[in-house]
Amino acid sequence: MSSMTKNIQEVMKVLFRVPGFDRVLEKVTFVSAAPEKLVCEMKVEEQHTNKLGTLHGGLTATLIDSISTVALMCTERGVPGVSVDLNITYMSPAKMGEEIVITAHILKQGKTLAFASVDLTNKATGKLIAQGRHTKHLGN
Repeated sequence: MSSMTKNIQEVMKVLFRVPGFDRVLEKVTFVSAAPEKLVCEMKVEEQHTNKLGTLHGGLTATLIDSISTVALMCTERGVPGVSVDLNITYMSPAKMGEEIVITAHILKQGKTLAFASVDLTNKATGKLIAQGRHTKHLGN
């Protein structure tokens, strides 16, 4: 296991397996990482769904926010930043029991702002579930 993989797994453990809101992400598993890219998976379970039995939109937003933040923390600069803007387009439902793939790309990282794109897709079909854009302020 590479040191980058170990670091990502540790970051995710700290962020997602602690008391508080982020524990809704404890079922997210790390798949792979490359420069400026992070891939994770999650099986949609009852706790992740809305009344229609599909992935809750709020959880989709949280996945986009959190996975893009982990991707940003895994860059050379390693700063999580603070959200400035989060935009999500919902395209198709993910049903309970389905596996989803969450792929975050860091599009640009400047002195004070970073821009990420995140796709949620159905693992079996490749169908796009949602796409998000996340802008973060990195500080001075």
